[in-house]
Amino acid sequence: MARNKKQLPLLEKVTITDVAAEGKAIARVNDKVIFVPFVAPGDIVDIQITRKKSSFAEGRAVRFHEYSAERATPFCEHFGVCGGCKWQHLPYKEQLKYKHKQVIDNLTRIGKIEMEEIFPILGSERTTFYRNKLEYTFSNKKWLTEEEVKSGATFDCMNGVGFHIPGMFDKVLDINKCWLQDDISNRIRLCIKDYCLTHDGYPFYDLRNQEGFLRTLMIRTASTGELMVVVVFYHEDVERREALLSHVAEQFPEITSLLYVINEKCNDTITDQEILVFRGKDHMIEEMEGLQFKVGAKSFYQTNSEQAYNLYKIAREFAGLTGNEMVYDLYTGTGTIANFVSRQAKKVIGIEYVPEAIEDAKVNSALNKIENTLFYAGDMKDILTTDFINQHGRPDVIITDPPRAGMHDDVINTILLAEPERIVYVSCNPATQARDLSLLDVKYAVKKVQPVDMFPHTHHVENVVLLEKKK
Repeated sequence: MARNKKQLPLLEKVTITDVAAEGKAIARVNDKVIFVPFVAPGDIVDIQITRKKSSFAEGRAVRFHEYSAERATPFCEHFGVCGGCKWQHLPYKEQLKYKHKQVIDNLTRIGKIEMEEIFPILGSERTTFYRNKLEYTFSNKKWLTEEEVKSGATFDCMNGVGFHIPGMFDKVLDINKCWLQDDISNRIRLCIKDYCLTHDGYPFYDLRNQEGFLRTLMIRTASTGELMVVVVFYHEDVERREALLSHVAEQFPEITSLLYVINEKCNDTITDQEILVFRGKDHMIEEMEGLQFKVGAKSFYQTNSEQAYNLYKIAREFAGLTGNEMVYDLYTGTGTIANFVSRQAKKVIGIEYVPEAIEDAKVNSALNKIENTLFYAGDMKDILTTDFINQHGRPDVIITDPPRAGMHDDVINTILLAEPERIVYVSCNPATQARDLSLLDVKYAVKKVQPVDMFPHTHHVENVVLLEKKK
């Protein structure tokens, strides 16, 4: 006989006190920390506990008794269900305050870092429609909201195009309007959805059973006005594929790159797939300070173009380049930072794990007639060695922008051996950045800290740190 599952408690009239990592808020009951999403400090709520551990619990707000003064009205109809933009209920100035606090807490508590100068967080001028790239998923089993389920209505059509529900690989929320990208993105998505629902032979993908026709949709916009659309199909059907893409091209003549992919794999990644051109170019051009960057369907480019420019300007300023420096740009990606600082440096060497990204970096240097850059592809800890430094010369400045996991210990040790005068550390994860800074502390002092908000209405924050060699 199955054991009865223990009923988890309902806590009444609990005050939310603070904001935690990963975008959740905190309440404290009987010395136990409770993490709750979609609430704000000052809210008084009833919390249904959903998970209980010895040191903490998780729950959801089921009733609001009093709303905090620190609240804003969420602008998106999908707030609370969609996994994105979880901080819409917080005024933007409050979001910035908590993000700045997150950076400082991580550096001081985890890294035990002493900082000479901490600048106020640089907010994003645009807090909606700021992304240059979005990816949507087609599903034949869209997610039904709690209200839809309770309504008792029957839904003849379960097709949807939108974003995955957090923690559920096969559940997709059908999106009406997304506030993250220029509204052209909404119009294109809804146009494709409408066409496929009103014409025979366009089944949306079944993620569990691995069948259907329409899989994913990627839309990229550029500051230059160029527009890329990539439609991913599960299998080839020339007649229906061409009919759909011709319709999209006709409805949206502003599309400069209309591309498609036939992806018969189990997963949705297209990095290992052939990108095929239906109409226009196979890439678009981004621009920054007169520099041009070629961006393809597979290319990495910071998703908030305007704020990326501010981020790179800060990194360049912190680097203190005079034109005579040897610069190493670690985790260079498509060489955006390397090319951006090349005019102020004697030579820039970029290193990146992804070979395709390095090819893009070389193309971008050639496109801008930059001749003082070199790029190498491979695992950072295997390439950045004492032999490599002896061959290419000791760096005066190192700029590093690692992934969320931070830098490998071997990379940190090699940096310490290289002893550049300055290190500029750009991070999307202040926690791992703090850990790395503590390891660099034996030879380097933190001079400047500049948090940057790249993703409004989320808990994510970037941080730029200047380190100088101790005398």
